[in-house]
Amino acid sequence: MAKHDWHTPDLFGDSFGSPAKTHVRNKDPITSKLAAKSIDSKTLEMRVYDVICKFPRGCISDDVVRMIPEHGVQTISPRYAKLIKKGFIEDTGEQRQGAAGRMQRVMRRKVD
Repeated sequence: MAKHDWHTPDLFGDSFGSPAKTHVRNKDPITSKLAAKSIDSKTLEMRVYDVICKFPRGCISDDVVRMIPEHGVQTISPRYAKLIKKGFIEDTGEQRQGAAGRMQRVMRRKVD
């Protein structure tokens, strides 16, 4: 099991991740369905959440991708919507310029 810092205690562990079938559409090719099954969404969501928590003033996707270099943006970015929907992170409404010159939304750990 992956080591977690204080941001993701084990009591939240069951809240992370989702079934593979929620990552694909019925009409997607079999290769997409197999790829969805190969992703450990629970661990990946926890890692993305942990990274976002390290930025108290918020961060952009470039920051997260830089801290999880073994996964590409196409694997990491879908986790943001899941974490927002589950109430773990929030979109601050701010934008910052990313490395490619495009504006990216600023996300942070949701604080009640």
